[in-house]
Amino acid sequence: MSKHVFKRAGFLAATVGIAGLLSAGVASAHVTANVYGPQPAKGGYGSIFFRVPNEEKDAGTVKVEITVKPEYALTSVRAKPLPGWKAEVVKSKLPAPVTTDSGTQVTEAVTKVSWTAEPGNKIAAGSTEFQEFQISAGKFPANVDTIEFPATQTYENGKVVEWNQPTPASGEEPEHPAPTVKLAEKSADGHGGGHGTDAKASEESHAASSSSDNTARWLGGAGLVVGALGLGVGAGATLRARRATAATSKTEGTE
Repeated sequence: MSKHVFKRAGFLAATVGIAGLLSAGVASAHVTANVYGPQPAKGGYGSIFFRVPNEEKDAGTVKVEITVKPEYALTSVRAKPLPGWKAEVVKSKLPAPVTTDSGTQVTEAVTKVSWTAEPGNKIAAGSTEFQEFQISAGKFPANVDTIEFPATQTYENGKVVEWNQPTPASGEEPEHPAPTVKLAEKSADGHGGGHGTDAKASEESHAASSSSDNTARWLGGAGLVVGALGLGVGAGATLRARRATAATSKTEGTE
């Protein structure tokens, strides 16, 4: 086998190894709003999961606060209990009354939801852990396609990160995008969903998503192993190519 073949083999193996390492990287570490199951509809209710990763290497997350814009006039918001975290739902008087699609004037609505870590609990430092905080809310506004939930993430070292930047029409993601949820159109019967079947489907889909996430983590680890093996094979092939080249040169020199 020629020295050129050895070199090509070494380069290919090294490339495969690097690709494996890159493909095992973690996706965007932003605070996001997720829906598992049927999408909440305009004028209806639904469950939303706020996924919060930890980006600080030396500090854990100890508080997460979600802002509910007053123009949404969400009168019903419930936070699902989460062990190790204290949840608080804040209702406030609105700056101006909001008229719903049914003609009702809302003067007081939920404006904030927060989760504070209890002593000894937090989202651990580093980028390997995340936590999900769930709310059940409604009625969602009927006159918008997407709702935003600006979030504030507080670390144990005092650092505060605001996830509140809107995504422009161009679709280019800002540095700290606000979590968003797209609302589906009302169903044919004029209703916008509810807490019953949709909530059950949401929980089932969330369980499937969590399983998928665990599988993705396992595959990510496997990718790192494959990447490392690829780099090892590449290095070995390169070394063999060099030895073969040296041997060939020595033979040619003695002829």
